[in-house]
Amino acid sequence: MQTNDEKYMREALKEAEKAFERDEVPVGAVLVHGDKIVARAHNQIKLLKDPTAHCEMIAITQGADYFRNERLLDSTLYVTIEPCPMCAGAMVLGRIKRVVYGAADAKSGACGSVMNIASNSKLNHRIKIDNGVLEKECAGLLQEFFAKKRKERSLA
Repeated sequence: MQTNDEKYMREALKEAEKAFERDEVPVGAVLVHGDKIVARAHNQIKLLKDPTAHCEMIAITQGADYFRNERLLDSTLYVTIEPCPMCAGAMVLGRIKRVVYGAADAKSGACGSVMNIASNSKLNHRIKIDNGVLEKECAGLLQEFFAKKRKERSLA
């Protein structure tokens, strides 16, 4: 039986697949309020030539537009990989209630792996973190992408 977390993570994976098809690092996110997806995004760093165009940042911006407010109260962000420091900081500022991610990021994860901005007691807001949802699928897509990149470099 599929849980709601798995249901929404599958939607985030669909977004990550869009990024993969566009030669972007395949990370996707959906923002959920109640039972409704209010924002969906995938990485667009290369397309927009913007280092801040992570899927989480785009979803947060879409969510703020949806709510017509900078506070994304009572919302949950589903993302295929653990958010980085920039994205975790934006989630704290947006007062997101909960983050659910698939694969941990041992290099720059800011929701517990390398550091924990999302639940830092020194900040004015803490986010509930749940991880490992569809972890194999999320990690597998990233591994496939970077294996493809290594192969392309070796053939060049």
